[in-house]
Amino acid sequence: MRTIAREAGVGIATLYRHFPTRESLVDAVYRDQVARLTDGARELLAALAPPAALRRWMELFGDWIATKNGMLDTLLTMIESGEIAHAQTRAELLAAIDQILGAGRATGELRADVTAEDIAASLIGIFTVAPPPEHEARASRLLNLLMDGLRATR
Repeated sequence: MRTIAREAGVGIATLYRHFPTRESLVDAVYRDQVARLTDGARELLAALAPPAALRRWMELFGDWIATKNGMLDTLLTMIESGEIAHAQTRAELLAAIDQILGAGRATGELRADVTAEDIAASLIGIFTVAPPPEHEARASRLLNLLMDGLRATR
């Protein structure tokens, strides 16, 4: 907690005033990251074509995975205790992927036979074998291969 306070540029008392326990800090970071992913899908679609939005969203997902790795033990404990609703997070992330997929299907740029679950499983696999940041180049190459497979053939 001291390291976090120092890196945030606040005193330890300020950190504890806002986050009295490690779990409360982990919960805030976790919820912020999920919101960034779900809001990010909409924002990316407003700025990019669906395939580009999906590819960028995949990178955001990788960042989220990397962030979770530093707090994995606490997260697992919180999920087991019911403090974090894993099913709700999963549903929110799948809805974000579905939103981008739907836009890509509507433009004819993304395949119609791929589900959000397919993409989520693929991303978990990619970031398991090439976790960021140490395997950034490999993850990027694998994400590009995945995107190639997601494009609709015309």
